[in-house]
Amino acid sequence: MSPADFERHNPNLIGGAITGGVNDLWQTFARPVARFDPHATPNPRIFLCSASTPPGGGVHGMCGARAARSALKQLARQPLGPLS
Repeated sequence: MSPADFERHNPNLIGGAITGGVNDLWQTFARPVARFDPHATPNPRIFLCSASTPPGGGVHGMCGARAARSALKQLARQPLGPLS
């Protein structure tokens, strides 16, 4: 598929970018949102580990590794009870 085909298939892939768009210096630290822990979400049970989180897209697995570290730190600070 061409970049235009990707974008037609999924409008979120602007310009066909499967890694979440531009990876400039600002986006390295502020994607998907500018916060101290970019892997955490308002829900303490959900963490982001996609190419949209630092260090960005690539074939390296660092997004998942960093999200896992973030989750483990959160659990160490505040253990979660059972799901209800």
